[in-house]
Order: sequence, then structure tokens, then C-alpha cells
Amino acid sequence: MTTEAPAALAMVTIDCADPAKEAEFWAAALGWKVTYADDNYGMASDGTQRLGFGRVEEWQRPEWPNPAGTKQFHLDLAVDDLDAAEEQLLALGATKPADQPGETWTVLLDPDGHPFCLTKAANWG
Repeated sequence: MTTEAPAALAMVTIDCADPAKEAEFWAAALGWKVTYADDNYGMASDGTQRLGFGRVEEWQRPEWPNPAGTKQFHLDLAVDDLDAAEEQLLALGATKPADQPGETWTVLLDPDGHPFCLTKAANWG
């Protein structure tokens, strides 16, 4: 028996303080394009996948590390060379917190403070 899904994921939208800056950062980080950006909303896309960024009044950056577990989400990025990817992403505006989880993952923060992880693409099988 085949079951059709009732929906398809069109986009993930992330709350933030500066949607245009977030769209610009993530478009550059992923090799995508900024498809929309203003003071209240930004979008980055590769033509198939989309990340949206919505401005939230009095938005507060997540903490890293966050023992309360309130970081909301994080993206895992597969890279061929951890050091080279880290250097490029730092040049784009990411920051690297002192607290790191281990040797196979590197945690960076995007311009609005959302944590995201880098790991070698080969680790994903």
C-alpha cells in the first residue's frame, strides 16, 4: 500500500533580529541566492530549498552552550574540509564560541547568534 504525504516542506523560517543580514549570511554560506530581503523578512534559496528569516521584536539570541535547551534549533552543515569551511564562514560573519562539543564537530554562531554545526561530509555516509 502506498501512502501519499499530505504535505511537502516548502521552507524553514527562523526568527531573528536582522532578516536581511541573516539571508545574506546563509546565502553566502550555502552558495545560494538571496531571493528576498527587507527589514522584516529575508529568504535564501537554491531554487529548490529555502530558508526564511522573520524579524521578531525584542528577539533574544540563543545562548551557547545552553543547558536549558532553549536554542530552538540548529543546522548541521556537511563540509569537505573543516578548517577551510570554518575560515570561510568566519570571514562571512560567523563567530566561534569557546565551548566546543568535541573533535568531529565545530560549532559556529551566525550573525544573529543561532548556533550551527560543521562536520565532515564523509561522516554522513
